[in-house]
Amino acid sequence: MPIKAIVFDMDDTLYYEKDYVKSGFKEIEKWIIERYHVEGFYNVAIDIFNKGERKYIFNETLNQLNIKYNEESIENLINIYRLHNPSITLLNDSKWVLDHLHKKVKVGLISDGYFDVQANKVHALGIKDQFDSIVLSDQFGRAHWKPSYKPYELTVKNLEVSHSECMYIGDNVIKDFITAKKLGWKTVHIEREIGVYKNILKKQEYLAHYKINNLKKLSMLPEFKHLFITTWKEAL
Repeated sequence: MPIKAIVFDMDDTLYYEKDYVKSGFKEIEKWIIERYHVEGFYNVAIDIFNKGERKYIFNETLNQLNIKYNEESIENLINIYRLHNPSITLLNDSKWVLDHLHKKVKVGLISDGYFDVQANKVHALGIKDQFDSIVLSDQFGRAHWKPSYKPYELTVKNLEVSHSECMYIGDNVIKDFITAKKLGWKTVHIEREIGVYKNILKKQEYLAHYKINNLKKLSMLPEFKHLFITTWKEAL
């Protein structure tokens, strides 16, 4: 059965997640300067992030800046980070794909993460009107983040298509494709050059049917060419 709907992940699929991280750190730096009159939070935090730390970035950054803190201080930083209005934009290939899909193609989004955070990202990217269905899985609670079946099943219902008529594209082999494949979706792994989940190795059941490094290449895959008004190379 031909594919009638294309469903995207958001982070590191439509935009670089690292841009969101940078945006959040810059917002925190403003607060740190105002509160403690100390500069340098952004540079220290991004350096720690680039070295692979994720859980205690704020603690380590404040330690390096010789700023005393407690649990409440860290909670403040987390809230600033999660609730800020991010400075992020669609990647060029993401915009090209959304602009070159046939009007008859249904377009969906499934994204994990804290609801307010992901909703702010959707708003910042300005993509709400380009999607027929947007499912932010946290609306059902953490238990229904991918690989839960619920986001995929709701998306099919919203788009009024069957599972076998859907294609999902994402960046995280840990959770993006295993359930979609079990439901009969076609899957595409977009591996971004600076993606957070780049080079993760998993068993075959976790891997996507296709793997690309640029969303424009979707239009060149024989199984999906009919979704586009023109192919990437034809548009050059």
